[in-house]
Amino acid sequence: MITIVAGTNRKNSVSSRVAALYHDLLSKKGYKASVIDLAELPADFTVSALYENSGKNDEFNPFREQISSSEKFVFIIPEYNGSFPGVLKAFIDGLEYPNSFRNKKCALVGISSGVQGGGLALSHMTDIFNYLGMHVLALKPKLARIESNFDGEEITDDLYNELLAEQAEQLIQF
Repeated sequence: MITIVAGTNRKNSVSSRVAALYHDLLSKKGYKASVIDLAELPADFTVSALYENSGKNDEFNPFREQISSSEKFVFIIPEYNGSFPGVLKAFIDGLEYPNSFRNKKCALVGISSGVQGGGLALSHMTDIFNYLGMHVLALKPKLARIESNFDGEEITDDLYNELLAEQAEQLIQF
């Protein structure tokens, strides 16, 4: 099972829609996947599920369990202020340490309104996952100028679609 994480808590985000597209892509390849949308996190999880409260929040614990039981991941990461959203880091901080990601595998997809496709965000996230012992797939599509290349339901750029399909295949084989 592959868990896809939409890396923002913004409601109705492009990230969540791209996560749904990635889910469909994996399903068409015959692979089981599920989506965690950070917009569905409990509003108070940063004070009720982290640090001394680790494992004590009944609303957050299903997210922890899903991450712990997955062996592979896809993180859809929007660029916020030159990096990734703080809620994504807080989410990671709420997971069981150090075993949530150790020796597991992931793929990263960057999204941005600008021209770099979230390259810095992907670099920062790669550093964090390497620190946590997760193996990060080298192919990291950067979906730049997303508003011009996504119609709200489908990615309209052929190259972006090719890169996502290639990445999904590599993740399955990874």
